[in-house]
Amino acid sequence: MNASIGERLDNPETAREEGRRKMDWAREHMPILASLRETFDANQPFAGEVIGMAMHVEAKTAVLAELLAEGGAEVAITGCNPLSTHDDVSAALNAHENVTSYAERGVDDEAYYGAMESVIAHEPTITVDDGMDLIAAIHEEYPELIDTIVGGCEETTTGVHRLRAMDDDDALEYPVFAVNDTPMKRLFDNVHGTGESVLASIAMTTNLSYAGKTVVVGGYGDCGRGVAKKAAGQNARVIVTEVDARRALEAHMEGYEVMPMREAAAEGDVFVTTTGNRDVITAEDFENMQDGVLLTNAGHFDVEIDLVALEELAAEVTQPRDGIEAYVMPDGRELNVLAEGRLVNLATPVALGHPVEVMDQSFGVQAVCVRELVESGDEYEAGVHDVPDDLDKEVAEIKLDAEGVAFDGLSETQTEYMGSWQHGT
Repeated sequence: MNASIGERLDNPETAREEGRRKMDWAREHMPILASLRETFDANQPFAGEVIGMAMHVEAKTAVLAELLAEGGAEVAITGCNPLSTHDDVSAALNAHENVTSYAERGVDDEAYYGAMESVIAHEPTITVDDGMDLIAAIHEEYPELIDTIVGGCEETTTGVHRLRAMDDDDALEYPVFAVNDTPMKRLFDNVHGTGESVLASIAMTTNLSYAGKTVVVGGYGDCGRGVAKKAAGQNARVIVTEVDARRALEAHMEGYEVMPMREAAAEGDVFVTTTGNRDVITAEDFENMQDGVLLTNAGHFDVEIDLVALEELAAEVTQPRDGIEAYVMPDGRELNVLAEGRLVNLATPVALGHPVEVMDQSFGVQAVCVRELVESGDEYEAGVHDVPDDLDKEVAEIKLDAEGVAFDGLSETQTEYMGSWQHGT
């Protein structure tokens, strides 16, 4: 197990000040969490709860963690990716009297999982996860804690995929809300958040333009849709690769070129994988790529680009810029991998993650789901659960109110009409 971040930094006070500055900026632009903070602070719904979190520890996430702590919880948090933690934010979060942060950037696998064990040592009653590593560790190594865990929440596509597979095997022993799949998360965070932050991070890391380039998007789920849409909006030619016929057809009908990755490999200048699966770009694809391509991943784990095969093919590996490794092929071509193949919008040296307003929505859903577990957790059986629609709508209504946007409601006549099967032609 690991010590908290405050014990591992050379100058924790300076780090805390800078991290707090980042958090304050994010907090000012998160009206949903501000609204929830008022009620949580007044009602203390999480008093007596221990919330274990494994997430990307940067400014927006820190605002969520403090919100839960200010609602009465003891919060223990660590990272869900070795390169996405902002140490200054982790230090600032650790200074909160009800929060202990173990997250540190750039740790090896042993330290990464050691920090996970440190969170588990707090014996959480609720888990909030991004990628499911925390839930997996509890089930595999600390099953004795499961009886006292009310439930959990899962933030991202990959984590929900893993959870559903776990549930199908009857191996998931407590209820978990699939936060990723609810409309207020999926339609905004995945489409706009991923689309904007991925392209921004690539551009800031490389200082290159998209105009006139060919961007290959691996996968046309919600994240792929966002990357494709935003890349096209920056005057790039967009190619989509897919394994699902309906999504491939959707991409085609949206005006994108659709082809197998083997063909797209020879066409692309920038590659972005968004599938949540492994081996999206493989050795055969590397052989067909042009000199100078950018290889990036927007999926949770670093398995979408086969970096083992790429390293075996390369004659040498250089670092032309921070956050970029150039794999030099024997024929002189350079294939540039950003962020070691990890989440490009969170793991490059300049990465800031999703826009603040987008994460306000996603974390608003997380917060109300934690509240639901505290209030009604006994009503949910072990397994994956959709977020109750009324909770999703609650978050949307808070956001619209903060934006000063009014919307219509159904009249009694309309409600009766929509609820009846007896109205015909």
